[in-house]
Amino acid sequence: MHILVTNDDGPPSSQSSPYVHCLVKHLQAAGHIVSVCLPHTQRSWIGKAHMIGQTLKPLYYTPSANIHGQDTEGSTHHLPSTSAHADEWVLIDGTPASCVQIGLYHYFQDKGPIDLVVSGPNYGRNTTSVFALSSGTLGAALEGAVCRRKSIALSFAFFTRNHDPVIIEAACRHSVRVIEALYKQWPTDESADLYSVNVPLVEGVEEHKTLWADMLQNYWKEGSCFEEIEGNAGDPDEEEERIRAREVDNGGRAEASSERKHKHFKWAPRLTDVYKSVELSDPGNDGRIVREGNTCITPLKANFAISHADRAGKEFEFATRSESVVPPSAEAASVCHQPVQQAQKSSPVFQAIVAYEDPYVQPLIVSALNAVFPHQLVRLVTDLPSSDSTFSTSKLLSSPDSKVLQIVPYESIDFEFAAGNPSTCLINSYMIRKALIRKHYLSTTVDHWVVKNPASPLKTHVKRSESFEVDYAEFLDDALVEAFDLRESMDRNAQVDEDEPSKKEWWILKPGMSDRGQGIRLFSTMEELQDIFDGWEADRPDSDDEDEVDRTTSDAQGQGDYITTSHLRHFVAQPYIHPPLLLSDTDNRKFHIRTYVLCTGSLKVHVYRHMLALFAAKPYTAPWEAPDDIESFLTNTCLQDSPNETSVRRFWSLPLPDEQLSRIFEQICNLTGEIFEAAARAMPVHFQTLPNAFEVFGLDFMVDGSGETWLLEVNAFPDFKQTGGDLSEIVEGFWRAVMKRGVARFFGVEVEDREGAMVAVREIDLGRR
Repeated sequence: MHILVTNDDGPPSSQSSPYVHCLVKHLQAAGHIVSVCLPHTQRSWIGKAHMIGQTLKPLYYTPSANIHGQDTEGSTHHLPSTSAHADEWVLIDGTPASCVQIGLYHYFQDKGPIDLVVSGPNYGRNTTSVFALSSGTLGAALEGAVCRRKSIALSFAFFTRNHDPVIIEAACRHSVRVIEALYKQWPTDESADLYSVNVPLVEGVEEHKTLWADMLQNYWKEGSCFEEIEGNAGDPDEEEERIRAREVDNGGRAEASSERKHKHFKWAPRLTDVYKSVELSDPGNDGRIVREGNTCITPLKANFAISHADRAGKEFEFATRSESVVPPSAEAASVCHQPVQQAQKSSPVFQAIVAYEDPYVQPLIVSALNAVFPHQLVRLVTDLPSSDSTFSTSKLLSSPDSKVLQIVPYESIDFEFAAGNPSTCLINSYMIRKALIRKHYLSTTVDHWVVKNPASPLKTHVKRSESFEVDYAEFLDDALVEAFDLRESMDRNAQVDEDEPSKKEWWILKPGMSDRGQGIRLFSTMEELQDIFDGWEADRPDSDDEDEVDRTTSDAQGQGDYITTSHLRHFVAQPYIHPPLLLSDTDNRKFHIRTYVLCTGSLKVHVYRHMLALFAAKPYTAPWEAPDDIESFLTNTCLQDSPNETSVRRFWSLPLPDEQLSRIFEQICNLTGEIFEAAARAMPVHFQTLPNAFEVFGLDFMVDGSGETWLLEVNAFPDFKQTGGDLSEIVEGFWRAVMKRGVARFFGVEVEDREGAMVAVREIDLGRR
């Protein structure tokens, strides 16, 4: 995930900020993208403040190689580095909360949307209300929370001034584990906006308990937190050092003089009050848990309220949950699964039926919905009647005039209700879109459009296909009678010397209505193509029992996928793209680019900027060297055991020059807009938009060895699981953008879209209102 790190202690310093560099390194080592925006100097005890009327100015900081603060200088510059790979932090002469605002909205957009704000690790604990209410560390996390970002305030509680690097390393490792677990378990019902995490700097902290905690309510005792001085106050770093020294030795403050005179005042809190309140408190609060050497987690709302204090003292579970975790409270449960007859007294703006039937993406959609819309605006239903694949929307509404959003599988969409209620019902799919999602229709769409628009980029960035139908292998030759380009190519290949296979033009065969890589093969001659179909027919079982047919599935080598010829008789053959663009740091494995696309109404087309690169399982080989080795030329990750960091990467993190990445993205935007306009205008019978619908698509693109981008296919209801667990935040970010661009506008809800990750690439007025 993409993490914004800030703090209230400033850049690395052995005196005032000894932990931040170490945490950043450990987050990066765990595979996260980390952006850092810090105050330019120590800003402790400042809470969630902003400096009104002051112009904030940045500095650009490159940390030193030493991560434990012994080399405290690093290097600071007034202008940002021109290197695309510079490990550069931003320092702001403002408050921690201001650093969050500036980090979220004014820097780092090239790295993708920020998924999590981590404030800290604070130099000292932030347990009990006395510390928390003034903490700049918590103030920054609160700012992140009110910006609708998941936020964690992290503090390291030390018991000695001797900062052992080994203990700091262990605390950072443990903190990364806690951060990742909290992110994966983040509640979808808005019961918690942020977490305050306090990690004790003790030996063996990774083996100690991690517990949920209540926040101890404590107070200052009689007496001022300021002491009188003569002259001006000292340097802020020196004052913080002096205060933290008292945190160890529990020292007091100077006695106040009763003499009436001109006075200056210095912040000098009586920390012994805090420690005594902890000693006298009952178990289960944050102060007691940290005092006993354990890590504590306090869930908070961004209104100074403690969330789910009933869990205080219970152990935190690190295990990754397979679905979204909702804290155990009847109130929380009623928000996510509220029966229709128990509608809230204050009517919501719309009701949302979200039952995507995909355990990977369902919680991400719900989380995105909750992140964009306050819960009082939406009444959420996540369970459909289990008796039928379709349902009646009207039966789930609290009143006939209710506005409703449907996000359900295509087969379950109540199209009839949507057609009868075009101004109040929004659905998540168009009814007809074969012109794009069926390979043989897509080929026809491109042909028709290019004939009328010879300057279209589709002419030079989509391989012209040959479509044909085959019921049985023995009729293959007859099926290719009108496939003139294909037959001529195979005839030419037959004349090529067997010792020069690289001179052949290779083709890729794709079943027109298959998915998940089923039935895809390479061939260059008629004999090879005939062998493919003969092999499928030989694998067909003798029985005509439909149940037996349905039980047969295709494996990676194609055994059993005879179903391609018996049930999916439409085929497309395309010239094979060789050589593809290969990257040496990925073992020269072939990859394609998965682009998520949003279409709204009739018709606006948007491309989600944060794309994926999906890699084949094995290094690439030329087609004539291993035409049957699909693991070397198929980049569909569903053929792999599980998507991970070696099979799925962020497009913008690929080791290519920024100019090349930008050019590829520009080509993808142009091709995406063009193919949807082609479908809408050249194939209107097979692509019919609806004004009260939106739809998400997954488009696949290939980049060849010369850097040109080619459109491969268009997928409706794309398989989001191919993104994998490590990059699930991209899917959630996409759905947040869908809520803003596709849902909020339909229901007249005003929401800010500062991320700008959804790029509008085409707007077409098809006259459908």
